[in-house]
Order: sequence, then C-alpha cells, then structure tokens
Amino acid sequence: MMMKNNIRTLTLGMATLPILVMLMLLVVGYALMGLRIEPLLLLSAVFTALLALWQGYSWDEVMHSIVQKLAKAMPVILILVCVGGLIGSWMFSGTIPYMVYWGLKLISPQYILIAAFFITSLVSVCTGTSWGSAGTVGVALMGVAHGLDISLAAAAGAVVSGAYFGDKISPLSDSTNFAAIVADTTLYAHIQHLLWTTLPSFLLAAGVFFAAGLSTMDEQVATPEKVVTILTSLEGLYHFSSLLLLPPVIVLWGAVAKKPTIPLMLLASTIAIVLGMVMQDLPLQAGFNALIDGFNLTMFTAQGHDVSSLIPDIPRLLNRGGMFSMMSTILLVFCAFSFAGVLTLTGALNLIINRLLQLIHSTGQLIASTIATTLLVTGATSDGKLALLIPGELFQDAYRRMGLDTKNLSRTIEDAGTVIEPLIPWTAAGVYMAGTLGVSTLDYLPWAIQCYSALFFALFYGFTGIGIARNTGLADSPETLLQPTVEGRHHA
Repeated sequence: MMMKNNIRTLTLGMATLPILVMLMLLVVGYALMGLRIEPLLLLSAVFTALLALWQGYSWDEVMHSIVQKLAKAMPVILILVCVGGLIGSWMFSGTIPYMVYWGLKLISPQYILIAAFFITSLVSVCTGTSWGSAGTVGVALMGVAHGLDISLAAAAGAVVSGAYFGDKISPLSDSTNFAAIVADTTLYAHIQHLLWTTLPSFLLAAGVFFAAGLSTMDEQVATPEKVVTILTSLEGLYHFSSLLLLPPVIVLWGAVAKKPTIPLMLLASTIAIVLGMVMQDLPLQAGFNALIDGFNLTMFTAQGHDVSSLIPDIPRLLNRGGMFSMMSTILLVFCAFSFAGVLTLTGALNLIINRLLQLIHSTGQLIASTIATTLLVTGATSDGKLALLIPGELFQDAYRRMGLDTKNLSRTIEDAGTVIEPLIPWTAAGVYMAGTLGVSTLDYLPWAIQCYSALFFALFYGFTGIGIARNTGLADSPETLLQPTVEGRHHA
C-alpha cells in the first residue's frame, strides 16, 4: 500500500469490495430472502465507512461526504414530497378520477398497454420530463388499468417505457442536453444518433404491448358490469368538468417552459384544493388533509355519500397520495445516498473505472466498457447525472483515439444511464417511479422494454460496426488506449 497524506491508497481488489458487498447483500437479502432494502444499504454503507476509516479518513470526513451527497439529493427529496401532495390534492379535486373516468370510457382493455405507452411517450417528448409524464398522465393511466383489471406491473412498465422514451430523445430533456455536453457533441447530432438504439427499442416495446393486449381478448380481464359500476360510482361521488384538467395542464406547461418544478407542483396542488372546495363542495380542512395525509373517501360522508357500499375497487383506486406517503421512499433515498457518499470518499469507483480503461482493444469492447461503467456508476452512486458525467469525461479520449465520433459516447451513456436508472430500486428515479405508480421497481422491470432493450442494440452495433459514427484520420492503434494519460484522470 502507498501512503499519501496519511491516506492509504486502495488496491483494485479492495476497491471492488464495497460494491461486491452491496451486490451480495442485495441479491441474497433482497432478491432471495425478501429482506427490506433499507437496512441492506445501511450495512453496505457501514462496511464502506469502515474501509474509509482504515484508509485514514476521520469520522468527521465520512459524515461530511455523506452530508454532501445528501445535500445533492435534497431537490429530489423535495420533489418526491410534492408529488405525494400532488396526487392527494388531485384526488381531492377530482382531477385524477376525471382522467380515469374518460380513460375507462374510451380505452378498451386490449389497448390499454399500447395506449399507456404511446400517450406517455407523446407527453414526455413534448415536455422532456419523464417524472412529469409519469406523475400526471401516468398516474391516471394506472387508474384506468386498475379499473380494467389489467396487470398493474405491465401498465407501470408501459408508463415507464413511454416516459423515458421522451426523456431520452426530447430536446427539452435535461438529461439529453447533459449527455451531449459531457460527451462534447451537439444536441441534435446526439438525438439523431440516439435513434439507432431508441427507435428499434420503441418498435419492439410497442409490438410487445400490442401483443400482450391482444392476448387478453380471450380472457375475462374486466366485465362490462364492473366497468359500468366504477363509472357510476365516480359520477356519483364527483362533479366532473373539463376545469379539473387545469392542474395537470399547468404542470405540463411548466415542464415545457422550464419553470421551477417545486413551485409549479405546489401551485398545481393549491389550485386542485380550490377546485375540490368549489366543485366537489369539500371543506378546506379535508383539502389540507388530502395534501398531507392523502385522500380518503370518508371525506365524502359529509355530503351524505355512503362510501361503505362502494365496491372495493373504488377505495383501492382513490385512497392514496399525500406527502406522508413518500416518507418510506425518502428513507430509501437517504440509505442509498449514505452508501454512495462514503464510496465517493474512498475513491474506489475511480480506481475501478481507470483500470477498466486498460482492457479496451476494439470498438465493441469500448462500447461494452462504457455500458459497464455507466451501469456501475448508476448503481453505486444512485445519481443519474454522475452516471452520465463520469463515463462521459473518462471515455472521451478513448473514443477519439479509436477514430470514433463522440456522439457514439453520448448515445451509449444514455442507453446505459438515463433509461436504466428507473430500473434500479434504490436510485432516485427507481424510488420515484415505484412510489408514484404504486408498483415496485422489480415488478415493472420486465415490462419496461423500452428502457433495457437499447443495451442489446448498443452492444450489437458496437461489435458489428453498424450504426457507429467514425472520424476518419483520427484513429490510433488500440494499444494507444493504454497510455497513462487516461488512466491518470481522477474524478470526484
């Protein structure tokens, strides 16, 4: 071991230990034994903290690193709290029930999955926000799926697929712009090159959702009587009007206009509470309760409604939301970012990535290494921006030396970072989608076809040379990739 400023430098084997321990705990504890993910992440953080203390870092430095990481997570945490309040207030006003009502009337059971995919794709392309798409039309579509007795995991997978289709290729998306910047390419060159992997993934996902919908035609997925009962119950509880669409219209307009997210959500929640008071004749106290604790059908008892006589599907559909509903999700974020904060302090991730760069000898290996690094950073840091930034900066020289346009790099980090983040349970995107849609990440993962299928296309293109943009005259021999200038880079 080398000593530098009284801090021990890790060997490659020791650098891999924290990640291996985390993966082992999650695979054995979470996937096989069904243990809660939060204590498993905390155990991973404890192990990594002990490693940092052995290196020579003080406990204050460990805590400072964790606090720094959590400080970066605070905007995500505040948005999660606002989303909970948004859902509760939109149930209170009748906004979500109104969208569910028309969804049940207009969408046939066999077309709900493909409709959910197309609608969220359209909204996310127009707004550039996956979270906004899932939190508005996505929530409504989940309600429609529930009313039609469609698999909620499949519906959530369709919503996530559509939401991240737009987040990946929309010029309004911050991640799309960020990927182009860190890879040193232009925005529209990046988007155009993304179509090589994104369009086939879109067609594949659309085909699967369409076929899955058709397969339900021979099954009793939702009897007409049940749908009619739900529609009748919603009509009896709420006074419906197109004015109820005002809150989601405000959120979507703000997303397009790049307005601050949190004030926008609070404004939409306020308007929803006012609409609930005016149109549903509900008291202000009930509106505040819906905002904080979530909506409950017992709020209608003051109007003389006998909610106890409703079929069980109605309370399961409507009793949700509230800022408190996101507290368990926020705890997961705290645990994940605690591990990520200590891991950053040890420098283990940088050592692993720099060593990985020494193994590259072909375009296919370069693409595969970029994918592996991006997945590693995404899972280890729970930070979608870092998953684009670190590989984007580390691999630029490698792509140039092999005579490859850097838009290959920007495409690959989006294929392995932006759209994979919602499939990892402990990332900000994973906890957001699970909390907002009411389906666990691992349940909807197999159905999020748009998100993970691009990886296979990226690898296929890398090893065949199809869809790879080259800069002629800039290529060096593969051996030049082993020069220490790349390995010596260090990123926080």
